[in-house]
Amino acid sequence: MKKLSYITTLILLLTLTFGSSAQAQERKPWSPQAKGAVIGGVGGAAAGAIINKRNRPVGGVVGGVAGAGVGYAIGKRTDNRRKEAARVAAANRAAANRAAASRAEHTALARRVETAEKKATVAKTQQQQYPMMANGFAATAPMMLVGTDGAPMASNAAYLPNDSYGDRNTPYPSSEVRRKSW
Repeated sequence: MKKLSYITTLILLLTLTFGSSAQAQERKPWSPQAKGAVIGGVGGAAAGAIINKRNRPVGGVVGGVAGAGVGYAIGKRTDNRRKEAARVAAANRAAANRAAASRAEHTALARRVETAEKKATVAKTQQQQYPMMANGFAATAPMMLVGTDGAPMASNAAYLPNDSYGDRNTPYPSSEVRRKSW
C-alpha cells in the first residue's frame, strides 16, 4: 500500500509539473536580467564547486550567488542598451517625420505661390488683349452678345470661340470651340 501512495504522489507531481499546457495565460518571455542571473548562477555554482575542493556545496552556493549577481548586472546593462537604442531610433524617426512635413509644407506653399503668379500673369495678358468696356464686356466681344445700346443680349449661339486653345491649364484645351457650361 505504501508503494501505491508513492506512485500516486509521483504521478500527481509529474502531472502538475508538465501539465501546464492547459493554462489560459500566455507565458511572458524572460527578461535579460533573469536570463543573466540564471546563467550566471549555474555557471558560478559549477565554478565554485570546482574551485573549492574541500567543501564543494559551500563553494557551489557562494559561486552561484556571485555568478547570479554578475549575470543580473550584465543582463541589466544589455536591457539598458536596447532601451537606449530604441529611444534614439524613435527620436530619429520623429525628426525625419518633422523634416518631411516641413518639406511638404514648403513645397505646397511654393506651388500656391507659383499658381498665384501664373493666374496674375494670365489675367494681365487677358486684360491687355481684351480691354473692358464700361458695361463689363470686353471691347472685342462678338457683336451678337452686345446690343446697340451696349447692354448684353441673349445669344442663340451654341458655341463660343475658344480663345485659350492649346493652353492645358484651361478647360477643354484640345477643342477649338468652348462648350457650354450649363
